[in-house]
Amino acid sequence: ADLPMDNSPAGDWPGFYATRRVLPFLRRARLPARDVALVERAVERFAEVAGPAEPPARIHGDLWSGNVLWSGGAGVLIDPAAHGGHRETDLAMLALFGLPYLDRVLGAYQEEFPLAPGWRERVPLHQLHPLLVHVVLYGGSYRDGLMNAVARVLSL
Repeated sequence: ADLPMDNSPAGDWPGFYATRRVLPFLRRARLPARDVALVERAVERFAEVAGPAEPPARIHGDLWSGNVLWSGGAGVLIDPAAHGGHRETDLAMLALFGLPYLDRVLGAYQEEFPLAPGWRERVPLHQLHPLLVHVVLYGGSYRDGLMNAVARVLSL
């Protein structure tokens, strides 16, 4: 599938995430108008709920369990869509579809470069884009997951 992503800089991460990730895929998702309106309401809250500002970090950009290979107890990452993004995004993607040893990965990450307080509550925010991608690619079977994440973002 042709899923171009604009990686040009934005003024801040909430703006980047809204204009370069969530809204472009929302336009392609073929969702009912009421769902579109709810996603747009969530987007309006990004700056408020994104947590403390951080400088862009080099992230994998498509970090799900199929892009993590295990060998000798160590993980090797493949097939990146690397860009300057938010550190919580890759971790939220791992949690979305599950990962063997996820608790160990998260624990090691916290030891090395602790995340801001409240990061676990922000996981659904970072899952909106990959869920929208899946709605675009695979249709309505991902709609419920998307709308659950939207509801959780709206409740932050």
